[in-house]
Amino acid sequence: MRTLQMFPTSINSEYLDIAVNALRDGNPIIYPTDTLYAIGCDALNNRAVEHICRIKSIDPRRHFLSVVCADISQAAIYARIDNRAFAILKRYLPGPYTFILPAATTLPKVFKGRRQVGIRIPDDNIATALATALGNPLLSSTADWNDSGDDALLPEAVADHFKDSGIDLIIDEGECQSTLPSTIVDLTDSSAPVIIREGKGKFEL
Repeated sequence: MRTLQMFPTSINSEYLDIAVNALRDGNPIIYPTDTLYAIGCDALNNRAVEHICRIKSIDPRRHFLSVVCADISQAAIYARIDNRAFAILKRYLPGPYTFILPAATTLPKVFKGRRQVGIRIPDDNIATALATALGNPLLSSTADWNDSGDDALLPEAVADHFKDSGIDLIIDEGECQSTLPSTIVDLTDSSAPVIIREGKGKFEL
């Protein structure tokens, strides 16, 4: 697996282009977020999405799917965001949260029939730079495994675990700064948010 070392305070434009070209070619990559490392692909590429689902043993008909967006404007293309939800997103994003929102019809075939989508805008310049440069959200799943433990915090351990999965590239930002995943909040009824999972982010009801 090829390793590209990059820092959120100084993004290497050449490495960013390499990663984005891999995404455009339908290849999943491993990249940093503001919580744990994630496996991501172009969310509009059905074959790439199916690849990630196979890697993580996700049944897209039953499991929750989330996308990483560059900003709220990009998220609004793929999720229906009313005024109350917009105010909440503006308050908490970018940050370690996944907000469940009503899905828009612009999502790809793998989302067909799904009424909800998770929206993530990490407080990590590399993650949002990927979505910005790609021009699409990244379907995203945490790069961990059943017995990963603290190994999931280390890019070299993550790369080693997924080396035979068909993923050929990892962006190395160093050791994760958090042992917790994102906090998941259901905003499908924006007047009554529901915390589904408490993670790194602190959400006030």
